[in-house]
Amino acid sequence: MGQGFNNLERTFIAASINEEADFIPLITDEDEESLNKTDVPDTIPLLPLRNSVMFPGVVIPISVGRDKSLKLIRDFYKKDKIIGTVAQKDPNLDEPAFTDLYKTGTAAQILRILEMPDGSTSVIIQGKKRFTIESVVESEPYFTARIKPLEDIRPVKKDNEFDAIVGSLKDLSLKIIQLSTNIPPEASFAVRNIESSSFLINFISSNSDIKLHEKQRLLEFDELKKRGMALLEYLNREVQMLQLKLDIQTKTKLDLDQQQREYFLHQQMKTIQDELGGNSLDQEIEEFRKKGKKKKWGKEVHNIFNKEVDKLLRVNPATGEYSVQVNYLQTLLDLPWNEYTKDNFDLKRAQKILDKDHFGLEKVKDRILEHLAVLKLKGDLKSPILCLIGPPGVGKTSLGKSVAKALNRKYVRMSLGGLHDEAEIRGHRKTYIGAMPGRIIQNLKKAKSANPVFVLDEIDKVGKDFHGDPSSALLEVLDPEQNNNFYDNYLEIEFDLSKVMFIATANTSYSIHPALRDRMETIDLSGYILEEKVEIAKRHLIPKQLKDHGLTKSNLILSKSILEFIIDNYTRESGVRELDKTVAKIARIIARKIALEEKYDKTLNKDDIIKILGSPKYLKEKYAGNEFAGVVTGLAWTSVGGEILFVETSLSKGKGTLTVTGNLGDVMKESAVIALEYVKSHADILSINPDIFEKWNFHVHVPEGAIPKDGPSAGITMVSSIASAATQRKVKGSLAMTGEITLRGKVLPVGGIKEKILAAKRADIKEIILSVENKKDIEEINEIYLKGLKFHYVNNVMEVLDIALLKQKVANARKFE
Repeated sequence: MGQGFNNLERTFIAASINEEADFIPLITDEDEESLNKTDVPDTIPLLPLRNSVMFPGVVIPISVGRDKSLKLIRDFYKKDKIIGTVAQKDPNLDEPAFTDLYKTGTAAQILRILEMPDGSTSVIIQGKKRFTIESVVESEPYFTARIKPLEDIRPVKKDNEFDAIVGSLKDLSLKIIQLSTNIPPEASFAVRNIESSSFLINFISSNSDIKLHEKQRLLEFDELKKRGMALLEYLNREVQMLQLKLDIQTKTKLDLDQQQREYFLHQQMKTIQDELGGNSLDQEIEEFRKKGKKKKWGKEVHNIFNKEVDKLLRVNPATGEYSVQVNYLQTLLDLPWNEYTKDNFDLKRAQKILDKDHFGLEKVKDRILEHLAVLKLKGDLKSPILCLIGPPGVGKTSLGKSVAKALNRKYVRMSLGGLHDEAEIRGHRKTYIGAMPGRIIQNLKKAKSANPVFVLDEIDKVGKDFHGDPSSALLEVLDPEQNNNFYDNYLEIEFDLSKVMFIATANTSYSIHPALRDRMETIDLSGYILEEKVEIAKRHLIPKQLKDHGLTKSNLILSKSILEFIIDNYTRESGVRELDKTVAKIARIIARKIALEEKYDKTLNKDDIIKILGSPKYLKEKYAGNEFAGVVTGLAWTSVGGEILFVETSLSKGKGTLTVTGNLGDVMKESAVIALEYVKSHADILSINPDIFEKWNFHVHVPEGAIPKDGPSAGITMVSSIASAATQRKVKGSLAMTGEITLRGKVLPVGGIKEKILAAKRADIKEIILSVENKKDIEEINEIYLKGLKFHYVNNVMEVLDIALLKQKVANARKFE
């Protein structure tokens, strides 16, 4: 619309040039009536308009440059006759053909010809009446056509909808004048003073800043109401565009004003600092350079640091990039480049510290001392990457602290549980907002040493999602051949991790990335036996809890037998975490009694423990005897240590089906199927009537059905149970067994032997049947744990049955016919 109102402005200028002008730009209803009565001849010359559309009643100036158009204007100006104005379809055509013109145009009268100072000619014309072209009469010296006048169809009087359209058009026009910077404010005066509704529509249509084909569409509407509605759509679009432009300009201006304000404030602050005798920015940069000279980094890092400091001089302190650059330089300065703590090579001292802090864990202690010994002799050795795998609460994480103390190194711990973003390891590129180094570099910065003991806790619980795979990022960290050039995305400089002693911890090795597991030296930590837990409680847990609760040794005395009672009846774990909490609860009760000045027995007995802790939470597993056929004791491994389990088999009349119950997994169910098939195939050797497998159903059950169970180690237990039930022979007393079976009867080795042996001792088991291949596991166990146990090593199932089944049958033995 801006262009149109500029046309209006030129109309006012044209009128002021010649004070005798006999036209006015705005018309009344009476003037409009006279326009409608204008006599338009059937044949009129046509003036092609390049960039505008003429509307009835509207006065516009046009620039005339083409020879044909100049001749037409001069011929008809003096004659005071009507001419036809028609818009070109393509404004870029200098010599349009008749087919290049729209069919609908407006008859107009030439009001004034103006010779402009630059030699061009402008003409002021006023639209009179619309017409449509029927045919061409002449093409030279200008187009002449036969036309048919068109009447504007006005709405009936008192049409409320039409009045609302006209009112909206006037409001939108005034709003556009207000929002646009190209339209003079005086234009609003013209719009407000138009009385004729039809002229208002034509006036706004002519002067609106809309496309040529859209103006032509408006001209072609016969009904003024439809023309007004279409115009309303165009104006609404124009208002939205102008509002959007204004919003953008306002936001841009605010951002610019804020930057200018910060710049001026910074300049003033700089001037004040100069007057006071110093510039803080220059001092900061100088401080960076001084600190950089004291660092022990290599030449490459030194050059990069100086380059980044020089870059800081060229950055405007008011911008965000300045703080990013400062943080980066500070990170480089805070890192321990080639800064190492001196190792203590006193092996006896190291042994003493490790033994004092942790009871047991001999394999780990030996490996640490071996590393220390080689380091003492060689002087330089890449640190080993150890991975301690074991159940919760056995001291894997706390062992890292003891190792650091023994070696006289700094200690760093990083939890990997739930980590799922690779950037947590490698860091973010410093171009990102809020970027920071990875947690490896952050922890080294915190340790202020490049050779700490670095514990990677819960490495088996590292996640993976669309952010990347942290396990893959750890491959470089935990590879002794690669980690001397560890690349962090934030630093963009290689950092040497080869002197760092990494100790990873995990509860299981199955969920660790295979390539990651291959790079580490794994050490399996089994659970503690009863005797070890008693010693740990006496040496570590009780003194710790007495100190934490403000008690002394004389305030609380727990004998060995009481500790064994607590461990057996109130804890069920491989480690000592639950035991520690239980001792803490006892210490709190004693502290309360002392604070209330109540009398109590300092040496606690079993009744005191039951009174403090309540009834026993766990019942000690006991051997169930051999009075019943088909009941065999097996040994199992769980996440909290070893346990005994009972496999029961009963027979009932049926068609020889096998039912397995007890919340068993697929592997354990398959073991039951294999066991039954083995007994079937060896029925003659075991003196079993083959008809039993067709007339009797077998039901194998493992008690404690609420607890899920799985694994192959109950294979020989199941085959012994089925054979005992089928033969009604007694099972040897105080006997337990564990081992996997194959369909041909071979007994395979199983894991968790130490924990299973401890469970057997707790249950008063005297003899254990194992695969011959498990003999090596028994030889590695301390003899104190094997005392009172007899081991039978077997190769096949028949050897198991020869040992397990007695010739004697149970009382009231059943007969299966």
